[in-house]
Amino acid sequence: MAINLKVNGVSRSVPAEPDTPLLYVLRNDLQLHGAKFGCGLAQCGACTVLVDGRAVRSCVTEIGTLGSAEITTIEGLGTIEKPHPLQKAFMDEQAAQCGYCIAGMIMSAKALLDRNPRATEADVREALDGNLCRCGTHNRIIGAVLRAGRDMGRT
Repeated sequence: MAINLKVNGVSRSVPAEPDTPLLYVLRNDLQLHGAKFGCGLAQCGACTVLVDGRAVRSCVTEIGTLGSAEITTIEGLGTIEKPHPLQKAFMDEQAAQCGYCIAGMIMSAKALLDRNPRATEADVREALDGNLCRCGTHNRIIGAVLRAGRDMGRT
């Protein structure tokens, strides 16, 4: 069966069943490896992507439920030559240690800043509460999101 998805602004058809997790399609069929498999239970946030601007856990999101939704992955935000302000802030703040959680953190942060342009530190902490980082760079991650908000002229 073929399922049509719109990922990073491009319509794609993938040979998969409707109950296939979005994460598997992104990584295996579309070769988009930013979203990571962490827990498979929507508890760690490593697989976070945006669906119509909302942060969702792609490991438990069945592709058959997406319809014509716009899916955005970390690969759809910026480029190496021109990173998105969030990506640049994470680099400038050295917010990544191992980097496994960072794509999910950035996608959750983007959803936050898009809906709350003047996010406070408390807002950022709440929005990222479900994204786990075992390296312990939480303070740098919070700083990066606040910096991105300022750099984007939002806070």
